[in-house]
Amino acid sequence: MQDLLQTYQYTRNQTKALCKPLKTEDYTPQSAEFASPPKWHLAHTTWFFEEMILKTYFKNYHVFDETYSFLFNSYYNSIGERIERKNRGLITRPSIEKIYDYRTHVDKHITKLLELNTSKEIIDLTILGINHEQQHQELLITDLKHTFSCNPIYPKFSKTNYLTSKNKTTGWIDIPEGIYHVGYEGAGFCFDNELGKHRVFLEPFKISNALVTNAEYIEFINDKGYQQAKYWLDDAWHWVNQNKIKNPLYWKLIDGDWYQYTLSGLQPVNPDGILTHISYYEASAFAFWAGYRLPTEFEWEIASKQLDWGAVWEWTNSAYLPYPNFKIATGAVGEYNGKFMVNLMVLKGASTATAKNHSRNTYRNFFSPNTQWQFSGIRLAK
Repeated sequence: MQDLLQTYQYTRNQTKALCKPLKTEDYTPQSAEFASPPKWHLAHTTWFFEEMILKTYFKNYHVFDETYSFLFNSYYNSIGERIERKNRGLITRPSIEKIYDYRTHVDKHITKLLELNTSKEIIDLTILGINHEQQHQELLITDLKHTFSCNPIYPKFSKTNYLTSKNKTTGWIDIPEGIYHVGYEGAGFCFDNELGKHRVFLEPFKISNALVTNAEYIEFINDKGYQQAKYWLDDAWHWVNQNKIKNPLYWKLIDGDWYQYTLSGLQPVNPDGILTHISYYEASAFAFWAGYRLPTEFEWEIASKQLDWGAVWEWTNSAYLPYPNFKIATGAVGEYNGKFMVNLMVLKGASTATAKNHSRNTYRNFFSPNTQWQFSGIRLAK
């Protein structure tokens, strides 16, 4: 229990550490519907512990503020009403100082609870809450980057730009045909969408040891890849034209040279650097143009023990669907993953923005195919 409490406290402090360089004005803006303000992330991760644990398991617990259950609910229909996602940036009140007081209040009560109660339900929910907050730490970074990128002076947020300078490995890995087991099995934590270890049959395939680089993608751009419908899925082609997509997110062509906005400011695109902020649509089009394809999530998972992964989330050619015998948990936590299993694609691995100890080769990240603002890239297969 002491280890769990230390992990809880470390995780909560890490979120605050990520926010340390922020000015008061940085906490509230919302640059797009998909990107939440830092203040909302700080409050919502706290709401999770209060709503899922303290209200049920802490005797005579008094909520910090009755309105927060509504303000900082993300998508839990069973808990009650919530504001529209696009309006999170309009919550100018409560102040950021009040949100930090909220975090202190909840942390104090969670600490007391963990010191007094060691029930399995509380332990499991606390571990889930820690992993939930780690997910939001990465979202905090990606959302901040999107907001700062909208600022015409391209502000510098940190010394770390969260980009990977080059691949460490090259070549191709051969995977023979066979029946393989995929999915999580073990005593540690995993999300429910990883459970249901099962067999899959794979045809023989090759998977690239290296991720696609900026230089390789520039070749695609120079070959008018964004202007030729033959490389794109129909839905993707509609997206490209409707949104006038001509290059990866954050890239800008200045006097004939490519630059990209990073959390360290505007910087020249490193040709050897690993490509990031790519949508599934773009990944699929590039793979088609290059004469290859994207791996399925099962192929990726089986090959992962031989791969150098963790620089970017890697798009797979697999729709986000339930594994055999998948069961949605009872109560509000059942809304965590299962209800999103439609119209989304699976990403595998991790990124440079992923929290430490928050990655597994069975991890199933998922986003809509037009998502660009996450640290996502391309690994090819054939």
